[in-house]
Amino acid sequence: MNATAPHRMQMPRPAGTGSIRFETREGKSVAIATGDWTLPHYATIREQILSINADVMSGSQIDISGIAALDTAGASLLSDLFGPARLASLSSQSAMPSTRRALLDAVGKALIDCSRPPTPRERAVIPIVLARIGCAVEDFVKQTATLLGFIGLIFETFARTAFQPRHWRVTSLVAQVEQIGLDAVPILSLLSFMVGAVVAFLGESVLKGFGASIFTVDLVAYAFLREFGVILTAILLAGRTASAFAAQIGSMKAREEIDALRTLGLDPVELLVMPRVLALLISLPLLTFIAMMAGIIGGALVCQLTLGTSPVQFISIFKADIKVSQFLIGIAKAPFFAFLIGTIGCMEGFKVSGSAQSVGEHTTSSVVQSIFVVILVDAIAAIFYMQMGW
Repeated sequence: MNATAPHRMQMPRPAGTGSIRFETREGKSVAIATGDWTLPHYATIREQILSINADVMSGSQIDISGIAALDTAGASLLSDLFGPARLASLSSQSAMPSTRRALLDAVGKALIDCSRPPTPRERAVIPIVLARIGCAVEDFVKQTATLLGFIGLIFETFARTAFQPRHWRVTSLVAQVEQIGLDAVPILSLLSFMVGAVVAFLGESVLKGFGASIFTVDLVAYAFLREFGVILTAILLAGRTASAFAAQIGSMKAREEIDALRTLGLDPVELLVMPRVLALLISLPLLTFIAMMAGIIGGALVCQLTLGTSPVQFISIFKADIKVSQFLIGIAKAPFFAFLIGTIGCMEGFKVSGSAQSVGEHTTSSVVQSIFVVILVDAIAAIFYMQMGW
């Protein structure tokens, strides 16, 4: 028994092209697929499917016994029409050939699996943590080996050029001393002065509870002569000078100016690294002395305001309690810090690969490494001085 179909396609089709029509059997709507449901007819059949109401399909029974030919393209169209779950269930029809039953079952199950959201894979925490620790240790060892090799290259260049005045870059050295040392005096003096005032305020407020406020003078003097003077200077230059070295040399590397120097027979280490490292070796001890004096002056001002200690009294206590060895202990660390900061800044500049992003990355890396090395060496020096009783 036939009835008017809920939806009927009226369009010319090539012979053998698959089609879908609707009939009513025993009061139920039946979707009947006929013709060839194969790849050559894919576009035509898909146009029919797109025009069919999905609600009509969901309430209809399925009859695919009229399909003459079927391949995976046609099976995927049947899946679009009926859904992958109903497509897989069609394979249970006993009257269907075994090859077609296997095709519908495989395509239906595959499409069902593809429609499922992927299950997130559980990741073990401990192996990930261990892997990251291992990578960090490996990077640290490689970086340390690179730094030691670059230090050796600097020593070799210095030994080769120390007694050959024609290789001395005096003009470049003076220019670097001006940029590194003279230009840093204002900011370093202000920073040290404020830190000295803060240390004095803190010492006075703590020692007052023990009736020992007068020892604030000793606290400020010891702090700046042994630690704060050289540490503040080194950290400031690590951020200001190491980054400048890395950016300058890195920009030259990116523009292939380093290669041009080598082509001209010039040594980049002799021309670029030595003046910068020597300028730091000259400037950082002098800046350390300025930082010490500025910090002590800041502490003296606070002592005068809070304790009523006059500058003459402050100097008298300073001379009586503080030995010259405290100054020597602090200033002795300055050349080591200067050499390491200059070496790391120049080394990171030479490691630039050629892009602007690489210049920025290695500039940042030079600052981080310089500050880390400065604090590490200072901690080692503090332990050494303690063991020596200095």
